[in-house]
Amino acid sequence: MLLRFTKMHGLGNDFMVLDLVSQHAHIQPKHAKQWGDRHTGIGFDQLLIVEAPSNPEVDFRYRIFNSDGSEVEQCGNGARCFARFVLDKRLTAKKRIRVETKGGIIELDVRNDGQICVDMGPPRLVPADVPFEAPAQALSYPLDVAGQRVELAAVSMGNPHAVLRVDDVITAPVHELGPKIEHHPRFPQRVNVGFLQVIDRHRANLRVWERGAGETQACGTGACAAAVAAISQGWMDSPVTIELPGGRLSIEWGGPGKPVLMTGPAVRVFEGQVRL
Repeated sequence: MLLRFTKMHGLGNDFMVLDLVSQHAHIQPKHAKQWGDRHTGIGFDQLLIVEAPSNPEVDFRYRIFNSDGSEVEQCGNGARCFARFVLDKRLTAKKRIRVETKGGIIELDVRNDGQICVDMGPPRLVPADVPFEAPAQALSYPLDVAGQRVELAAVSMGNPHAVLRVDDVITAPVHELGPKIEHHPRFPQRVNVGFLQVIDRHRANLRVWERGAGETQACGTGACAAAVAAISQGWMDSPVTIELPGGRLSIEWGGPGKPVLMTGPAVRVFEGQVRL
């Protein structure tokens, strides 16, 4: 059978989006791995699957698969593309959309200027909620990696993040430390790794090694986690502008217990069909 899909990106973090509300198919991890290959498939960082909700209080459910076939809980750039997709496909006429994900319920607000604000909910900072193995909650934690000790913050934005402060993102050891921290035994579900360079109280640069995808052009939840870590440790003040290789995101956070608001663009690249 043939399935219609849309290729989209949020600041270069790219997605294949499937509508399984008006189409019907059973998607398996092997399909995400096959389609995600940039040489023999469509090529993407994540596959987003739009489904009818199982919860009557939300508008949609969506699932997220990395290009290696692993299913993950949350994706901030994907959430913005999701909002643009369901509006473009006329699956809804709402500009405020509630969406059920594996990582919890999020709210999407499509603004008149085309920017999309995602209410990601409050960050989770208790180590067991990340999950991260630590004796007690702290602002940062030492971690022994490849014979060296690094200091990092551990934050869940519905998916796990480690945030390291660096002097310069250009020279940061993203490809050396990223995979080692991703698979560190103290992160039992693996982890996304952000390398954060603080420019001033409201601006920072960020590169992210994403769990199951490698370094991406942008990571929305990674930008949220980096902002939470920086504000928590007194390095920055809300609102924060995070500059990623693919572009810029605006992050607002009012402190513990308050939701993280992420605002940025979502772009449709092309439409196609794939054989299942």
